[in-house]
Amino acid sequence: MKNKIIFKIKNLNKKFKNSLVLNNVTFNIFEGETLGIVGPSGCGKSTFGKILLLLLSPDSGEIIYKNKNIFAYNKNEILEFRKDIQMVLQDPYLSLNPKKNIQWHLEEPLSVLNFPKHERLEKILSMLELVGLSRDYLNKYPNQLSGGQKQRVLILAALLINPKVIVLDESVSALDISVQAQILNLLSELQKKLNLTYIFISHDLNVVKYMCDRIISFENGKVIDI
Repeated sequence: MKNKIIFKIKNLNKKFKNSLVLNNVTFNIFEGETLGIVGPSGCGKSTFGKILLLLLSPDSGEIIYKNKNIFAYNKNEILEFRKDIQMVLQDPYLSLNPKKNIQWHLEEPLSVLNFPKHERLEKILSMLELVGLSRDYLNKYPNQLSGGQKQRVLILAALLINPKVIVLDESVSALDISVQAQILNLLSELQKKLNLTYIFISHDLNVVKYMCDRIISFENGKVIDI
C-alpha cells in the first residue's frame, strides 16, 4: 500500500431531516490503494461517496485534496476535480440509455468536459482494448450487450478522461457471480496499468475482502473500524 495521502477527510457531518447520516467522519485515503467502505443499508457509506464526488454537500467538515478543501473550490477548480475523480455506476442495466448506441455513451463524458469533437472517437478507440472490447461494439445498443459487457462500457466511460480516483458504489452487485469475478479482475489489472486509486463501496464483504487493501466499516453514520 502506498503512503502518500490523496484525500484527508475531516469531521464530516451530514443530516437528512432529523437523521444524522454522517457523524464526525474522519479518515485518510492513500494514493494507489483500494479502500473498501462497508456497512449496513443506511449507514452513510453511499452518502459519503456522493459527497466525495461533489454530488452532495456536507453540513460541516472538510475533504482536503491537493492542499485545498474541495467544498471551497471555484467553478474551474470543480471542473478540474471532476477530471480527477470519476464514478462507475451501480447497475449496468439501468445506467445506459437504451435509445443510444455505445459510441454515444462513451463520447458523452468527453463532451461534458469539452473534449474536442474530432478527437473523441480517436480517444475511445485508443482505450477500447483496455476493457476487452472491440470497435464493433460502438454501433451496438445496450440491449445487444451482456451485463458484463455493459459494465465494461461504464468502466471505460469513467476511464476516458484519465482520472486518478474511481468511486465504485456496488458496481458489481447486479452481475452474476462468474461475471463479477471477470469485472473485479479487470479492475485490478486496470489499477496496476493506470495507477488508479479505488474507493469500493459495497455491502458484499467477500467482494471487498477480495479487492481491498484496507476496509472501513460504517455504522449509524460513524466510522467504527478501519
